[in-house]
Amino acid sequence: MRIRRLAWAGLEIEADGTTVVVDLVQHPNDLFGLRDSQAELPAPAAKSVAAALVTHLHVDHTGVPALERALRPGAPVFRPEPFEDVLTEPVERELAASGLAADVVAEWEQREIGPFRITAVPAVDGLGSPQVSWVVEAGGGRVLHAGDTLFHGAWWSIAQRCGPFDAVFLPINGAVVDAPALQPPSPFPAAMGPEQAAVAARILGARAAVPIHHDDEYLVKPPGYVEVAGPVTEFRRHVGEIAHVMDVGDWQDFESELAS
Repeated sequence: MRIRRLAWAGLEIEADGTTVVVDLVQHPNDLFGLRDSQAELPAPAAKSVAAALVTHLHVDHTGVPALERALRPGAPVFRPEPFEDVLTEPVERELAASGLAADVVAEWEQREIGPFRITAVPAVDGLGSPQVSWVVEAGGGRVLHAGDTLFHGAWWSIAQRCGPFDAVFLPINGAVVDAPALQPPSPFPAAMGPEQAAVAARILGARAAVPIHHDDEYLVKPPGYVEVAGPVTEFRRHVGEIAHVMDVGDWQDFESELAS
């Protein structure tokens, strides 16, 4: 199972010639009208992807135009239950209008696509929208993608029911959000920070812990979105030797490296 880190929280996962994506978006700066560069970011080949997984329907985790470009005709979009709040409503409308084959997957339900077995597991969205994390298995490898979840009490159940994990992809930026639609604002993080992600990785028994959902050099942060300082350095410090940092565009064959 080969995995490429895409922009923000995105992953491209390939096994036996079949590709799935998780939290695929267009250029993240486009989402906020802040793009200041024409630099292209890594993306799957057009019409090459057999299925898409989205952790939740916020614009920085479900990029409908990107999905339309990447997915094969009729390929499913596995998603959590609908719940139209002010943050998910625009994406819900866009997804419905696209004609993409959305498939609601409840917690602990499974789907199979080619060599992949995919399981939705519990997660908690820091801004109140439905969210799941995804366990993806193929070819003897098993990984977890945790979107931008908060720390929660289901890690032990996930470890017991779905582990062990070759790699876990965890949000680390601990973002505090002050948005017009979320007033009065909360001073507390809306996603895990480095120390919380490190604790989650240890509970999950991960062989490798990969940070996602943190500020890369391409991203212009929108107003009212404040990350922790130096999240990758802090994550390395807390999680220790299992830290496995991937740059956007990097491919890694976790199965062969970690099973050896």
